[in-house]
Amino acid sequence: MVTQYKNLINGEMIDTGEWLDVVNPANEEVIGQVPACGQSELDSAVAAARAAFKTWKNTPIEERRAAIMAMSGAIKENADELYRLLTSEQGKPHDQAKGEIFGAAGMSAAQSTLELADEINEDSDARLSRTRRVPVGVVGGIVPWNFPVMMAVQKIAPAMLSGCTIVLKPSPFTPLTTLRIAELIADKVPAGVVNIITGEDDLGPMITSHPDIDKITFTGSTATGKKIMEGASADLKRITLELGGNDASIVMPDADPKKVAEQLFWASFSNAGQICIAAKRVYIHEDIYDELSQAIADYAKNVTVGDGAQQGTGVGPIQNKKQYDRVLELIEDAKDNGYKFLLGGDKDPSGSGYFVPLTILDNPPEDARIVAEEQFGPVMPLMKFSTEDEVIARANNSEYGLAGAVWTADTEKGVEMAEKLETGTVWVNEALHLSPFAPFGGHKQSGFGAEYGKEGLKEFTYPQVITVKKDSVVA
Repeated sequence: MVTQYKNLINGEMIDTGEWLDVVNPANEEVIGQVPACGQSELDSAVAAARAAFKTWKNTPIEERRAAIMAMSGAIKENADELYRLLTSEQGKPHDQAKGEIFGAAGMSAAQSTLELADEINEDSDARLSRTRRVPVGVVGGIVPWNFPVMMAVQKIAPAMLSGCTIVLKPSPFTPLTTLRIAELIADKVPAGVVNIITGEDDLGPMITSHPDIDKITFTGSTATGKKIMEGASADLKRITLELGGNDASIVMPDADPKKVAEQLFWASFSNAGQICIAAKRVYIHEDIYDELSQAIADYAKNVTVGDGAQQGTGVGPIQNKKQYDRVLELIEDAKDNGYKFLLGGDKDPSGSGYFVPLTILDNPPEDARIVAEEQFGPVMPLMKFSTEDEVIARANNSEYGLAGAVWTADTEKGVEMAEKLETGTVWVNEALHLSPFAPFGGHKQSGFGAEYGKEGLKEFTYPQVITVKKDSVVA
């Protein structure tokens, strides 16, 4: 019998009597069901969050930290169960699922230590002026399917710490692990502070337009982010949007192909390429292009694509049919245009599961769809460049600006180049690293606002300035 998971509203696990199927992308079998929530359930969750906010905003910060640590502890203590469940619904291999579960526990614990101290604006003979941060109110969080647990806690933890309450919507493709966590924390977090409800895609716009939600935090596509920004404008909701990316990695001629090939491979192919900050365009200097491109292809030939629950799998399936079809469409477009493949390009139509062979393209043109669009799949276009100015211009020639990387033996030169890239995050000689203490956000059409660090925490607050005149005439 398929397991049915319940929603968390006002401290209670509830269902609606109507269910949505959740499918394992490795075999297309139904592995669980979740409640199909609509306006009524959303209203109940928002009302619970609004009622809890009255108390939670005045709760001492040490108690808020303790609640976040209780959530972190529950995730860590149940990690074995959670990572297996995550693999079954999301598809990523067990070791990567473990990384997400333990990462979510660690990130939330680290974020609980952040603090927004009052800032003194003026302390003169005439007046004392200070800025304090006050919580925005009820937060609506909308989470994607590529890192469903990590993205959930990175919204829940700062909301709780700031004094906000939250109504969270997981993706209908990957809600199971998040709902299991909801069950684990139901008695560890005050009722109404965290509410988690599931539904189809139409539940998202209901959250965005709800009159009693004060802020929206969303991770997902740029196209959806624009719709959220438009919907939130009706009543000027605060918004944080972490959106798409078409991130460029630049490999300079002094980089050692033997040392960087494996790192570049995983920068592109971790989580089957379904990472907003994955290396989606790789520019390699012409002096080492042939050697490095072959080294990457040779490494890829030894990586197994398969069910993430099976030992030895390095890359799992695409998470859902819609994205699977889109990735195949981009590959077919590359084939139709006669672009050269170093690896992949073919799909075995037999068998079940949303598996795409590892695909590496050899120097496609800059205007190729496989280069210009965010692939979000196990596809890696490699391109030659000749000069630093040329590659910087090509890397910046994108509507996106989420992240990027420079690979070079000269770290000073790497930093100099990083400062020229029009992105929110740039790595030198590594990739995919995020810190709970450093802000993460996109430039251009890759986002609005920031997550993580003090800048991310501020997104859940308003600044309030209090000014006291010292020589008061009323004293």
